[in-house]
Amino acid sequence: MSGVFVTRRALYEDDHEYFRATVRAFVDKYARPNAERWSAEGKVDRWLFEEAGRAGVLGFNIPEEYGGGGTRDFRFNAIVAEELGRTPVSDGMAGVELSNDIVIPYFTDLTDDEQKARWLPGIASGELIVAVAMTEPGTGSDLSGIRTSAVRDGDHYVVNGSKVFISNGQNADLVVTAVRTGADPHKGLSLLVVDAGAPGFSRGRNLEKMGLHAQDTSELFFEDVRVPAANLLGAEGSGFAGLMRNLPQERLSIAVGAVASAEGVLERTLGYVTERTAFGKPIGSFQNTRFELAQMVTATRVSRVYVDDLVTRHNRGELSAAEAAGAKFWTTEQLVDIVGRCLQLHGGYGYMAEYRIAHDYVDSRITTIYGGTTEIMKEIVGRDLGL
Repeated sequence: MSGVFVTRRALYEDDHEYFRATVRAFVDKYARPNAERWSAEGKVDRWLFEEAGRAGVLGFNIPEEYGGGGTRDFRFNAIVAEELGRTPVSDGMAGVELSNDIVIPYFTDLTDDEQKARWLPGIASGELIVAVAMTEPGTGSDLSGIRTSAVRDGDHYVVNGSKVFISNGQNADLVVTAVRTGADPHKGLSLLVVDAGAPGFSRGRNLEKMGLHAQDTSELFFEDVRVPAANLLGAEGSGFAGLMRNLPQERLSIAVGAVASAEGVLERTLGYVTERTAFGKPIGSFQNTRFELAQMVTATRVSRVYVDDLVTRHNRGELSAAEAAGAKFWTTEQLVDIVGRCLQLHGGYGYMAEYRIAHDYVDSRITTIYGGTTEIMKEIVGRDLGL
């Protein structure tokens, strides 16, 4: 299906395309052979992160002096998101992408020199797996509702509470944890890095999801966990600002992946309707099929240009929270719609688990929820309009 979507775009330079080849080779070598096993086991092997570190697929945004790639160019992040989005066996790689796009910026941007020296080399090498814990059983998109507490006791904080839906939760060694250190809904939030080996920290079950089975998602529990005050990111009470600082990039990353996933689904569907026959001819020759695919391919091409522009703006430091929110809800809602319509074009076979479209259908559904629900994204955009 070469030529359906532009593979060489003005957004990227030669170095980015060389990196794309590295990511593809990495996925072929490690993700494809292990995809079914990881999906059945509900998580990936820890060695995946170490191999990703050696290949430069993990930690390329960590400074060179700490073992990383030393680039803050988000186009490298976007390439990982695109390649994983298009590849039907790469949900096991989601933890690596999560580390690069969402968690590592906390360790590069909010840490002091001592913390950088303590944590970044292990993160860059993949020996230290990282996660961020915001969501609680009673608190989702409304971060002001966080109740997990951290009370100062000498040189430590004593943490009590629980978190849920934490990606990388089963494998994580370091968990950036949003905790309440004061009564103010926003200024009372802080960020603590909790070592998974600390007494009182425990992991609940690996949550069984309808899709993305290879990505571990956990409950985490904190019972009188003593966390050194030296593990505080930034000043006490600055947690909300720290979380808000990283959310636009997280949402842009989701948007990049959503467009790439739509492209992958459409390419696979085009292949299917070309080969599958009904009434003696390929189903792709029916007017309804042509019209459906014409509309979906064009919509996806438009979204690609939209998101590429936002990646450029983000690299210039110009991406606003509202722009990222708009891209997130637009592209993920579009993805869910496209996957549903492509499944319909597969007919009864689309409902069979042996066909990839069935997995695309359940995997795509979470995209309108994680990283902030569509409803919250629309609220952010609406408020930005002065409404």
